[in-house]
Amino acid sequence: MLRNLLLDWSGTLVDDLAPVLGATNHVLEAYGRPPLTRDEFRQHFRLPFTDFYREFLPDVPLDELDALFHDRFTGIRDEVVPLPGLREFLDFCREDGRRLFLLSSVKHEHFEAQARKLDLLHYFECPYAGVLDKRAKIGEVLAAHSLDPDETAFVGDMIHDVETARHGGVMSIAVLTGYDPVGKIMPAKPDVVVSSLHELRRLLQHASARNAGDQILIGGLAVTARIGVTDAERSKAQRLEVDVRMDADFAGVGDDVGRTTDYAAVAAWVAAVCAAREFRLLETLAEDLASGLLAEFPLVSAVEIELRKFVLPDARHAAVRVRRQRDSREP
Repeated sequence: MLRNLLLDWSGTLVDDLAPVLGATNHVLEAYGRPPLTRDEFRQHFRLPFTDFYREFLPDVPLDELDALFHDRFTGIRDEVVPLPGLREFLDFCREDGRRLFLLSSVKHEHFEAQARKLDLLHYFECPYAGVLDKRAKIGEVLAAHSLDPDETAFVGDMIHDVETARHGGVMSIAVLTGYDPVGKIMPAKPDVVVSSLHELRRLLQHASARNAGDQILIGGLAVTARIGVTDAERSKAQRLEVDVRMDADFAGVGDDVGRTTDYAAVAAWVAAVCAAREFRLLETLAEDLASGLLAEFPLVSAVEIELRKFVLPDARHAAVRVRRQRDSREP
């Protein structure tokens, strides 16, 4: 099952082609080059974008080009719109327990501004924006978040994204909603090609239905914990929310309570662990909960924990999500 998705931004989740083309032509015309049509731009543009500018403006310093582009783009970035089906796709992924990460070349300040305007920041466990060469970054992302390449895919709209997936040893999923037209991206041989986010969601839904096992879910469990980096934060208990997803096998259980996992006992155990001591990081508490549930409840084969903390003034919550499974060698 694909538990982790690395997502490109431009052309994959949002349509920013018009303002990017406008800013690019602004740069070209500033140096006496003719503007590109939309089709010409899609045929010639490539990542890393330094390669594109070496072709069209080889004698102009990159920092000069970059400053001119972003000065123009900042004034028109409000033209960026979500691609059809984006929110339904992200909601499905979150509800299905998939971890979402952004891996994009878009400048971080532009991503932040666009994602805040579109209310999308909270979907991403960790955004990696402003990445010049994603091929050189993907290994670091996988390692930093303990992502199994066999359970991970990179979703993007360009040849560079397919190459990035290959560098990371993950599945490549190409969407045909962005910069590279189908005839350009297909020779890169992506593992999966979809026409839209609607199609990708349906594909993942089908895979989830086919592979779904039995699970016990506890959603939005309210707990209190003394948690925070500073002493002041930890001086009093604050409210957290916990989602618990536990893999188990209900076959043959019948109505025998003794042969399943008591979710009331799980909820009480989680609340007790949260209240038992001080924590500096959500990550530490989430790890304690996941590993502890596997130890405490032997019928559970895997656990996923999402912890939400309500401290940021401009966000619904800050959250971490961890998944741990029992060692297959355990009896």
